[in-house]
Amino acid sequence: MSQLPEQITVEAAKMVSFRFPFSFTQPPSPPVPATANASSSRIYAAAVSAAAALSFAGAGIAISQNPNNTEFLRNALNFMASNRIGISPMWGSLSLSENSQPITESRTGMSFPVVLKDSQRLLGVGLRRKAVLGLKNIDVYAFGVYADDDDVKKSLSEKYGDISASELKGNENLKEDLMECDVSMTIRLQIVYGRLSIRSVRNAFQESVGIRLQKFGGSDNKDLLERFTSQFRDEYKIPKGSIIDLSKEQGYVLRTMIDGKEVGSIQSKVLCQSILDLYIGNEPFDRKAKEDVEMNLAALIGK
Repeated sequence: MSQLPEQITVEAAKMVSFRFPFSFTQPPSPPVPATANASSSRIYAAAVSAAAALSFAGAGIAISQNPNNTEFLRNALNFMASNRIGISPMWGSLSLSENSQPITESRTGMSFPVVLKDSQRLLGVGLRRKAVLGLKNIDVYAFGVYADDDDVKKSLSEKYGDISASELKGNENLKEDLMECDVSMTIRLQIVYGRLSIRSVRNAFQESVGIRLQKFGGSDNKDLLERFTSQFRDEYKIPKGSIIDLSKEQGYVLRTMIDGKEVGSIQSKVLCQSILDLYIGNEPFDRKAKEDVEMNLAALIGK
């Protein structure tokens, strides 16, 4: 890491823009040795906080001296992450841009861009696992949940903007309103299991989306389910690393793309809700990912 300047001021630290709250579940911090007493624990915590503050302040100075010098900032953030320096979720990241470092799903190594389609921001990453014959779980795909900044604020700030982020975390009404409102979102799937067939994907959605369609729209949705699952035709190959985007667009249009190629679009509010429910609903594929989405959504909207 580059050497920090000798004089670091509060004003310089403020030069760093913390416009978009961004936090993901991290591995637990190593336990404090049993021999450490309360006083040493406080000293350790203070030292960690100071290190984080100095790193961000140094990043602010480096950027103010040279706006193009983003490499210093990336190194500083990577250093803090690798050393598990604790940072409050409200101030966990700098302003996001297309040049921001991607976020990696730790169990699979799959990385996700921080920004998608210029305005959709990553709120959480997770893993879809599936039991085989009830005996063994396999990692099927990693996924990222994205939402459009402006759409989220326009649709939800009036109702929740006066509530603090800490109060909003875990607020089920906030999540339900996100799924209900006409907010542009994308669920990006990255295939992990190398022997996954498109037929398996089709059958899995037949089951999981079918259950959600009954939940949101009743039993009379067989034709809608068939229209959705028939998009995953046998001709498509999805080796490890393939990307499937399920994008909810304005007007409740669900657009499906495989490796950048559109395979179909369906206008249906209940279908959009059903897809989102798989990842951020009451029984999500990955509960940690859902918690990350809720935390970052609350930080984005709350005061």
